[in-house]
Amino acid sequence: MNSNTIPLPESTRRAALAARCRAVVEARWFAVTVFALILANAAVLGVETYSGVTDRFDDELKLLEHCFLGVFTAEMLLRIASHADRPRDFWRDPWNLFDLAVVVCAFLPVVRENATVLRLLRLARVLRAARFLPQLRIVLVAVGRSLPGTVSFLLVGGLLLYVYAMVGWVFFGDADPEHFGSIGRAVLTLFLLMTLDGLGDAVRAGLEISRWSILYYASYVLIASFVLVNVLIGVVITSLDEARTMEEREAREAPAPALASAPVPAPVPVSEADVRVRIAVARRALDELEDSLAAFAAPRRSGGEESVSPMSGNT
Repeated sequence: MNSNTIPLPESTRRAALAARCRAVVEARWFAVTVFALILANAAVLGVETYSGVTDRFDDELKLLEHCFLGVFTAEMLLRIASHADRPRDFWRDPWNLFDLAVVVCAFLPVVRENATVLRLLRLARVLRAARFLPQLRIVLVAVGRSLPGTVSFLLVGGLLLYVYAMVGWVFFGDADPEHFGSIGRAVLTLFLLMTLDGLGDAVRAGLEISRWSILYYASYVLIASFVLVNVLIGVVITSLDEARTMEEREAREAPAPALASAPVPAPVPVSEADVRVRIAVARRALDELEDSLAAFAAPRRSGGEESVSPMSGNT
């Protein structure tokens, strides 16, 4: 071993490994390749639904599944290695956690022995396509952010359904037991009416019972189908705007990988003769600048003396 070789520190080696892996992970060809493999995996899942194809090409399909799993595992290892210098950033990204869970669960014995769970897990790989589609990622984030508002909407909608179902059971339970014979039937009928499905038949059946039933159906449709649904749409659109704003802010705050990983250029060696020539040129330039300043200041000094001499004579 050469005694002049100095081993690099552990942090430097990890930073170099992370920089090399990050250059691969953030490359466009890498993202396109992984996205194409995800689509190919989805196509293979669709092909496996045909019993004739699975009976004929069962071994080939299993080999493809092992190949997909191996490629996705290698991709996950590259992503982990790209955060070798800052591992906390890897765990802060929810997409990294989702990808890691999808890949790791495929190796669990319990999952591999259950065909149904394994198919669902393979289907979850298709959702990873959102990582490479910014617009789809924004929609998924918006859906997640709209969940609190959606829960409130469901509570209000459930309360509305229950109240109107009880009123319908009281007034129409005996005359129309098929739709309002119990609280369960009444809730199912009103839930379908919320989508305006079969509204005409329900109104005609209600008018045969009582002409005042039009007030019941009109008020319910107005509140459930127009007010509540528009409130839900407003919640989703607001969450979509917030998700788009978050995506743009993260894109602005993200450091440029090219600048962060660019190597610092080494200083160019300069000989002593070059230094002496540069010093001589600098001195010559200073001398010329001093001469020009002296020539510029001389007329001003002479003019000042002429203006002072008459004043001295008068004194």
